[in-house]
Amino acid sequence: MAEIVVASGKGGVGKSTLTSSISVLLQKRDIGIVDGDAEAPNLHIIFNINSWEKVTEYREKSVAVINYSECSNCMLCSEVCTYEAIEEKDGAPSIMSYVCEGCGACKVICPSKAISIEKNDLSGWIRVGKTKYGPFVSSELDVGQPNSGKLVTSEKNIAREWVKEGLIKNIIIDSAAGIGCQVIASMSGATHALLVVEPTKSSLSDLKRVHYLAQHFRIRSYVVVNKYNLNPEFKELKDFVSGNDLEVVGRIPYDGTVAESMARRMPLVEYSPDSPASKAIREVSSFVDSIVT
Repeated sequence: MAEIVVASGKGGVGKSTLTSSISVLLQKRDIGIVDGDAEAPNLHIIFNINSWEKVTEYREKSVAVINYSECSNCMLCSEVCTYEAIEEKDGAPSIMSYVCEGCGACKVICPSKAISIEKNDLSGWIRVGKTKYGPFVSSELDVGQPNSGKLVTSEKNIAREWVKEGLIKNIIIDSAAGIGCQVIASMSGATHALLVVEPTKSSLSDLKRVHYLAQHFRIRSYVVVNKYNLNPEFKELKDFVSGNDLEVVGRIPYDGTVAESMARRMPLVEYSPDSPASKAIREVSSFVDSIVT
């Protein structure tokens, strides 16, 4: 099985455009598709998914719960709560679950043993659907909730079960931007990484960070330069690539049809198969085809 993560150190460099188009071009290779951005999922928009086959509530956040039949209303719990998640209401402590981090300090200090820590707060949703190109799993973190990385890991585990069941042979993951917990979850266990970069100093700085992360996980990484023709002689990017033994497997030009395809909710290679960017993505897809099983 090949598990390919499409990543970058910043947002807006074309990860979702690349992921969706590769999914179209390699649909005969039995690929399962994962949107690894639980905080701002968008791949389903490109695939024009308006309904889901299955939506599962994800409950991972731990919160403090008070058993008022045992509570003495001493308010010690409020005094030790560093998150200020416990307020007094009508003479009794009241826990604001959206602020509580489930650290357990209130449970430890409570003389009446009236507080427990439970995983009963909704963190988000995992959503499974179908595309014309393969099965698809996405997720969405509820507002203000933690554990986006665990949510992405749960998505990947679903896709890996599809592999075990023989429904797919390979997985492609559209990672979130940056190097945070969602990206760490996306990269954990991956076999290959496509690192998308633009020819600017800012994007190069972010590429260095995500490449370091890929090295940590010992993932074989390749570079795709998007909008390369806006600054084709950007020497610093060339130096970094050659200095780190990275292979550039695609150079995609700036192309106005990309925005049009987004507006039409269609993968680029399907909306405009002969556009300059589509032709370049086909070359990247050919490379990916050579590494999948």
